[in-house]
Amino acid sequence: MPTKLMLGCAALLALTFSAAPPAAAQDLLQYIDRTSDAFTKADMTRADVEALIAAAGTSGGVELNGRGLNRLDLSGLDLHGANLQAARLNGTKLAGANLSGATLDQAWGLEADLTGANLKGASLVSAQLQGATLDRANLSHARVASDLTQASLVQAILDGVNMTNGVPARASRRHPFVLRSAKLDGAKVTNAGLIGAVLEFASLKDADLSGSILAGAGLAGADFTGANVAKADFNGADLASAHLEHVVGRDAIVNLDKARNVEQAYTK
Repeated sequence: MPTKLMLGCAALLALTFSAAPPAAAQDLLQYIDRTSDAFTKADMTRADVEALIAAAGTSGGVELNGRGLNRLDLSGLDLHGANLQAARLNGTKLAGANLSGATLDQAWGLEADLTGANLKGASLVSAQLQGATLDRANLSHARVASDLTQASLVQAILDGVNMTNGVPARASRRHPFVLRSAKLDGAKVTNAGLIGAVLEFASLKDADLSGSILAGAGLAGADFTGANVAKADFNGADLASAHLEHVVGRDAIVNLDKARNVEQAYTK
């Protein structure tokens, strides 16, 4: 398939995923050829990216919209304020990179390595980050409405995610925050807006969720062992088979009586 056509297909799929509900998005992945050039090759080198960063100077904001950066090693680069909308970052190494304030809306980052990356205040709307590694990454006050199914966010910082001046960002069924089967052990997720988030079978062991809003969230099968849930709002959340036996602050949970399937949760 010609390169331009392949890239056009990738862009179309990105738009399709942005409009699809979580289950549909997962189903569509089976139709994608992850071995194709669009998902495996880069149209730039690290040196090319470094040159753009140098030209931009301290102001940042490098333009990488739609660029193919698959499998490049961009670890440690200063990409603050960069425009990476619809960029392809599949398997890309961005460990320790500065992506604060960056735009990664509709980006593809399947199995990308963002270990320790700074994503503070970044925008990740309708991004595809399934299987990505974000251990110890800083996503505080970021706008995250992406698919991070089976991603690793061990000890990541998500304080104030999807919140603006203490008010939850407008919930959107079109762009849900999906963390299905993700690993958030020891993560700091305080005062975060997780309205309608999908955390089914996620591991939240020893995570700090105090003050976060989980209203309407899908928490079936999630493991909260050792997690701090004080003042977390569970209004309308689905707790079927969720593990709440050994949590911190259980008596201070907000609206636990209004959660769904509480009787099916493990509480003793």
